[in-house]
Amino acid sequence: MANLISVERASLALGTAQVLDEVSLGVLGGDRIGIVGRNGGGKTTLLSVLAGQREVDSGRVTRAGVSSVGVLAQEDVLDPTHTVREVVLGDLAEHVWAGDARVRDVLTGLLGGIEAQSVGGFEATIGPMSGGERRRLALARLLVQDPTVLFLDEPTNHLDVEGVAWLAEHLVRHRARPDNAVVAITHDRWFLDAIATNTWEVVDGTVNAFEGGYAAYVLAKAERERMAQVTAERRDNLLRKELAWLRRGPPARTSKPKFRIDAANTLIADEPPPRDDVELLRFATTRLGKDVVDLIDATVALGDRVLLDRLTWHLAPGERIGVVGVNGAGKSTLLRAIAGQLPLASGKRKQGITVRLAYLSQEVRELERYADWRVIEAIEDVRKFVRLGPKEISASQLATRLGFTGGRQQTRVSDLSGGERRRLQLTRLLMDEPNVLLLDEPTNDLDIETLTSLEDVLDGWAGTLLVVSHDRYLLERACDRQVALLGDGKLRQLPGGVDQYLELRHAAIESAAREAISTSARVDNAPAAGTSGPSPAELREARKDMARIEKQLTRLTQREDKIHLAMAEAAADHAKVLELNGQLREIVDERENLELEWLAAAEIVG
Repeated sequence: MANLISVERASLALGTAQVLDEVSLGVLGGDRIGIVGRNGGGKTTLLSVLAGQREVDSGRVTRAGVSSVGVLAQEDVLDPTHTVREVVLGDLAEHVWAGDARVRDVLTGLLGGIEAQSVGGFEATIGPMSGGERRRLALARLLVQDPTVLFLDEPTNHLDVEGVAWLAEHLVRHRARPDNAVVAITHDRWFLDAIATNTWEVVDGTVNAFEGGYAAYVLAKAERERMAQVTAERRDNLLRKELAWLRRGPPARTSKPKFRIDAANTLIADEPPPRDDVELLRFATTRLGKDVVDLIDATVALGDRVLLDRLTWHLAPGERIGVVGVNGAGKSTLLRAIAGQLPLASGKRKQGITVRLAYLSQEVRELERYADWRVIEAIEDVRKFVRLGPKEISASQLATRLGFTGGRQQTRVSDLSGGERRRLQLTRLLMDEPNVLLLDEPTNDLDIETLTSLEDVLDGWAGTLLVVSHDRYLLERACDRQVALLGDGKLRQLPGGVDQYLELRHAAIESAAREAISTSARVDNAPAAGTSGPSPAELREARKDMARIEKQLTRLTQREDKIHLAMAEAAADHAKVLELNGQLREIVDERENLELEWLAAAEIVG
């Protein structure tokens, strides 16, 4: 594989923090690299160095094999006066992008169809759009441009479960060539597992490389730590021997060879400083009775739109439920209705006497009134002392265990990072000892370490848990079952979990597409006065053509899968990969022709 980007002994300091410390690494053709690490640990800085947006203090960065670079930043950089067409397609002629299956896939996956229906069409201006819509447009523009190296900073932000699954499939399908690469910062562990061929962990100025996605990263990291523990135990034995020897009285210290003292000092000096560990703590849970919260024949409407239509739902003690659904289907509305924060248009809400409910919103609104408070004050506002297991600790001790050490406890809440605010918010909620937790996108702004800690807390949660999230990994680990809102005001049970939800959405989209084609065909082929529609023989022939084409498309998909496997096996054989890539492009061209034939036959059938 060609070496697209090479970093040799690169160092970079920002203020007093050493973000990169003599880091050496490389990006090869065909790589799909996921970058993980703590918030503020240097992930975005590393990405900007690789992309050529930031210079290093020392070392060398070369991009010999890179003809173009695309960067998805966390900040919105779109011109509000431009239209969707200008942002996403630029100067591409319609016959060019409409004839490219890859571009059509991007438009369908991110913008709702080849007419960009979900963002108001190609002529809609960017100005009035939400942050989520702008994020999708920026991502769509990059994927349409198809640069040599694609740098993505939190690409799954603002994407629902379905959008994350589509993006993973698109990157694996279209970014597996030996002449391109993907480097993505992400806290979405399912997405990381789905796309990454390598995982880089940025920690303490270094970059640790692991083969594979999140699961492989966890296994490899556990093995590294086991080996480090063995080494540390051996080293501790040496330390004990050396220190015991040095403590054999003053005469021994002065008369014994100096190299023994130097050896002991070397061992001690090499001891790494302890890391600033962060943990989410398991607080007590108030006892919960048999009645929790019931919605009975409940209807919730916003304006003329009905989000929940005569919904009856009984939450049971100890239930752990994940909620998925399309954006705008009413997931957050459902949580607010259960929490009693949203009036019902009709129906009734009942809450058990012993219920102690805590609701985590997406906007971190619970902290707005504490913006000018200091961290320690915001914690003490709930309780000054809290019992954790057999011990009672102070708010200051608690803040230290949450990573707010020393002067950081005096930081104003408004100056905290997004991840720190989220951690503080969760802690305040848990300190009040609730027995019903409603979490709306709890993983927003949290790094993987904090996510793992949160899941550990939820694993031992004794109350009722209801989670709205696009983080598939969290839903499948922390919840016993999932339910879905599909935009029709109803709540759908998902015995098959998130996979079943994706199947339902795929079927709904296909059904809508077939209906649109059928309606268009009926309008276009409506017989004029004195004429008739297609004959029975023409209809039979068209149906045969559709069946034949569908079989051919299935065979093409099977061939394509085999070629992808062959490319993975021949990753080190550059000539073989190029040959297979040529075959892959032939399949893409053949599929486009077959799809056009199928549409023509479908118009006849109507």
